[in-house]
Amino acid sequence: MKTFALAGNPNCGKTTLFNNLTGSTAHVGNWPGVTVDKKEGKYKKCKEPISIIDLPGIYSLSPYTPEEVISRNYILDEKPDCIINIVDATNLERNLYLTTQLLEIDVPVVVALNMMDEIIKNGDHIDAKTLQESLGVPVVAISALKEDNIDELMTIAYNASLNKRKGFTLLEKGKLSHLIQDVCIAFRGKGVENPLFHAVKLVENDELESKSHPDLLPMVEDFKHTFDDDTFGDDFEAIIADSRYKYISAHYASSLTKNQDKAYKTNLTKSDKIDKVLTNRWLGIPIFLVILFIIFHITFSSNFLFLGGLFKNVAPSFEGSMFEGLLWTSDGINSPGVILFNLLDQLTGGLSDLVASWFVNIPENAAWVEGFIVDGVLGGLFAVLSFVPQILCLFLFFSILEDSGYMARVAFILDRVFRRFGLSGRAFMPMIMGFGCSVPAMINTRTLADENERTATIRVIPFFSCGAKLPILTAIAGGIVQFFNVGNADVITYSMYLLGMITAICAVLAMRNTTMRGDIPPFIMELPAYHVPQFKALMIHLWDKLKHFIKKAFTIILASTIVIWFISHFTWEYKFLADEEINNSILANIGQLLQPLFTPLGFGSQLKSFGWVFVVAAITGLIAKENVIATFGALAACIIDSAIDIEQEGGDVEAAVAMIANTGITIPALISFIAFNMTTIPCFAAVATAKAELPNKKRFWFTIAFWLIVSYLVSSAIYVIGTWWWTLFIYVIIIVAFIVGVHYINKFLDAKKAKVV
Repeated sequence: MKTFALAGNPNCGKTTLFNNLTGSTAHVGNWPGVTVDKKEGKYKKCKEPISIIDLPGIYSLSPYTPEEVISRNYILDEKPDCIINIVDATNLERNLYLTTQLLEIDVPVVVALNMMDEIIKNGDHIDAKTLQESLGVPVVAISALKEDNIDELMTIAYNASLNKRKGFTLLEKGKLSHLIQDVCIAFRGKGVENPLFHAVKLVENDELESKSHPDLLPMVEDFKHTFDDDTFGDDFEAIIADSRYKYISAHYASSLTKNQDKAYKTNLTKSDKIDKVLTNRWLGIPIFLVILFIIFHITFSSNFLFLGGLFKNVAPSFEGSMFEGLLWTSDGINSPGVILFNLLDQLTGGLSDLVASWFVNIPENAAWVEGFIVDGVLGGLFAVLSFVPQILCLFLFFSILEDSGYMARVAFILDRVFRRFGLSGRAFMPMIMGFGCSVPAMINTRTLADENERTATIRVIPFFSCGAKLPILTAIAGGIVQFFNVGNADVITYSMYLLGMITAICAVLAMRNTTMRGDIPPFIMELPAYHVPQFKALMIHLWDKLKHFIKKAFTIILASTIVIWFISHFTWEYKFLADEEINNSILANIGQLLQPLFTPLGFGSQLKSFGWVFVVAAITGLIAKENVIATFGALAACIIDSAIDIEQEGGDVEAAVAMIANTGITIPALISFIAFNMTTIPCFAAVATAKAELPNKKRFWFTIAFWLIVSYLVSSAIYVIGTWWWTLFIYVIIIVAFIVGVHYINKFLDAKKAKVV
C-alpha cells in the first residue's frame, strides 16, 4: 500500500482535506517516540488503497517546534511515496516558503492549491499551469471545503508516486550556491539520503544537522571567514530565508493576479470587517462570554429563551399531553439539548422497565440478580448514557466555533489577557481543547516552547471541564433547581464553567509569579478567514466523540458500576445485604472512614446517614469522571426515601435529588461538590498523559499535589463563603496579603538578580 503525507501551514485546510479523503476510516495514534497525535486514514478511490498521513501544521522544516521536527523526521525517515503540499491560495507567497523546502527532498511532491473558491469569490485569479511550470511539480487547484477536484488531485498524486524525483533548490544560483554544492557532495560521499536537503540545513546551522554531522561543520565555518553579506553578515540562515522569499516573490507570485477594482475600493475583506467587532479590544471578551452563554442555554435550559412567564399562561391547556415533560415543564419550554436528553432518558427508562419485567416471577433467594442487573449495571450505565445528546450538542457548538475560524480569534483576544499572567495566547488553544477532553489538550501543549509555560498549562487544563464532567454539572444543577426550586440549570452550569476558567487564570497567575517565573514567549499566529464549517467534517468530529464515549461507557464505566454495586451490597465478611442495609456495606465503611476529610468542603461528617455517597462518588470519579453520576445511578435505588415525593424528571436528576433529600446537603455544599470534581485530579487517562508530557517525575508529583490543594481550597472557600457570607472579607484579606507578599518578594529577587548581573 502506498503512503501519502499531507503537509502544509496551519489553517491551510489540511484537516478538511484529510477528513474528505479518509472519512470514517481515519484513526488517531501516536508518533513513534513522542506523545503527539498522529492522524492516519485510507483513500480507496485510486487503483489501490492509499494510506493518508496528516502531518502537523508547520511553517517550515526547521526544528523550532515539535511539530516541525515530527514532520521533518517522518518525511526523511518513513519515506512516503508522495507528499501532497496543501497551499492556501489566499496567502500564496507565505505558504510557498514550505514548498521550497519540500522540493529539496528526493520525494514526489504535488501542490494542492486550496481555497480556490475564495480566490474566485474575491475576483482574483491564479494561473495553476504557470505556477506548475515554475515549481517543476504538478499543481492542482482544489477546494477542500467544497470537495472540488479532490479525486483529480489524488489521481495526479498517484501517478506522480510511480516515478522517482530528485530534489532541487532555488538557492542554486544564490550567494551560497557554491557552499551548498560542496556540502551536498560531501553528504553524497557519506551515502546520506536526501543530500541536498541536509546540505541546505547544515549551511543554515540547523541544530539537528549540526549534531548529526559535526564532521562537516568546519567546511561551513571556514566559508564564513571568507564571506560577508551587506545585510546579514555571515548569518547563513537569514540569508537563505531572505533568498527564498525573494525568489518566491520574483518567480512564483506572478501567477497570482489580484482584482484591481476590488483592491482599489477597499483593502478590507469580509473577515476583516467581522474582526473589527469580534476582536475589538473592549468587546472581544464580552462577546465570547455571551456566545458561551448562548451555547449553554441552548444545551441545558429548561426555560428556553426565558419564555417561562409567558408559557405559564398557556401551559395548563396542554397538561396531560404525551409531550408534557418531554418538550416542556412548568418552568417553560425545554431547550433542544434538554429535549434530546429527555428522549434518550425515556428510551433508557423504558429499557430498564422492560428488563425489570423479566424478573417478576424470580425466586426470592435470587432477587439480588434483578438488583444487580437493573439497579447496578443498567442504572449506572444509563445514568451516564443519558447525557450523550447534551455532550454531543455542546461538542457540536465548540466544533462550529473552531472550524469557522472563531476560536483562533479568541486565542488572539486572550493573548492580551494571558500575557499579563505569564502565558501567551498560544496556551489558550490546548486549554480550550480541554472542554472536549484533557488528554489531547495536554498532548497539544507540545506546541509550547517554554517548559514552565507547558507545565503551568498542563496543570490548569483539567479546570476547563471536559465532556466527562458534564453529567456531574447537569445532574447536580438539575437537582438544585428541582429540590430547592431555585435558579436555572443552564445558568448554574455556565457559572461552573466560568469558575473553572477563572480558577485556571488565578492558578497560572500564582505559578508564573512564584515557582515558575520566566519570560513570556512571543505569540505569532495567522488568523484564518471565516468560513461556514463543513457538515461532513462536523459529523466526523461528532462520530469520533460518540465512539470514544460509548467505548468508555461499556468498558471502564461498566466495570466500575459492577464493582460499586457489589461492594455496596456486601460486608467485609462477604454477607449479602439488601438495599436498605447499604449503610453496613464495604463501600459505606470506606466512605464513612474518609468522610471527615471532606467536612470543610460541605459534604463530609455534617451530612446525614447516607452522606458518604458524595465521598465515594468523588473517589470513583478519579478513575473516570463519568463514574460520579454512574455511582449515583447505581446507588440511587438503594437510598431513595419513599416518603419524599420526587418528581420523575430523568434518572440522573432523580438520583441527584435522592442524594440531596436523604443526606441533607446544602446548596453551597453541592456547588462545592461540583467545584471539587472539576478541579481535582482528573481521570486516570489524563493523569497518565500528564506524566508522559511533564519533563520529570518531580514536576509530575507536584502536579498531583497541585490538583489536590487547588480543589480543596476552591471547594472549601465556596462552601464556607456560601454558608457564612461574612467570611468573604477574611478571604479577601488573605488574598490581598498573598499578592502584596509575592510582589515584594519578586521585587527583591529581581533587584538581587540585577545586582549580580
